[in-house]
Amino acid sequence: MARIGAGSVTLHDARRKARRTVELEPFEIGVYPVTEEQLAEILGETSVHPRRPAVEVSWLRAIRFCNAVSEWEGLDPAYSFEGQDVTWHIDSDGYRLPTEAEWEYACRAGSTGAHYGPLAEVAWTSGDGTTTPQNVGGKLPNLNGLFDTLGNVWEWCWDLLDPARYGDYRVFRGGGYADDAWSVRASTRRGGPPRATHEDVGFRLARGGFDATDAAQGWSAVADRERGDVDGPLPSGWTPLGR
Repeated sequence: MARIGAGSVTLHDARRKARRTVELEPFEIGVYPVTEEQLAEILGETSVHPRRPAVEVSWLRAIRFCNAVSEWEGLDPAYSFEGQDVTWHIDSDGYRLPTEAEWEYACRAGSTGAHYGPLAEVAWTSGDGTTTPQNVGGKLPNLNGLFDTLGNVWEWCWDLLDPARYGDYRVFRGGGYADDAWSVRASTRRGGPPRATHEDVGFRLARGGFDATDAAQGWSAVADRERGDVDGPLPSGWTPLGR
């Protein structure tokens, strides 16, 4: 884990054509994405490619892995469950997924452009001709000492993607080994259903508890509800959810 100091990051919502600046408290984030070996050790499975990022991991499974690692280390789990509904206990110092703001701030490491270095040197992308995730740490890190935040595999975050349009879809960030350069940028947002798995999506652990309720590090339950409210009829095909 790397400790990331306090600071601010500006996030861009392309659909709503909105920008917002988030002030962040210090937190910790994984130097690498969680590997197959780490996932297998905690869940009692066998890893075929120990140093590759763990993929085909749903958002919900990533959440449960965070709790399992917390319990393994004697920390209070960051999440509780009621059916498929997940609650983040903001004050817990157990392992968790980063918020979208934390992820982008940690990825940028002070840079303001699309990449924190020449893309071929810092990220595995389609330009490398790869067809699978690559071992972590094979490209250069950013100035926070983090490897593979761009390229190799996308990484799940805590936040909802766009609740008005996509319901419970969760964000993943960073681009993957099969993506072209235009998609592998610090600001690019994609997402998927919390129960879905993808061959190019993994995750990275974060830690840090905060003295707050239902809001921290750029995320707010109130804001989620407000973003999910849509007045009036929706254009045909505007949402894939059939509503």
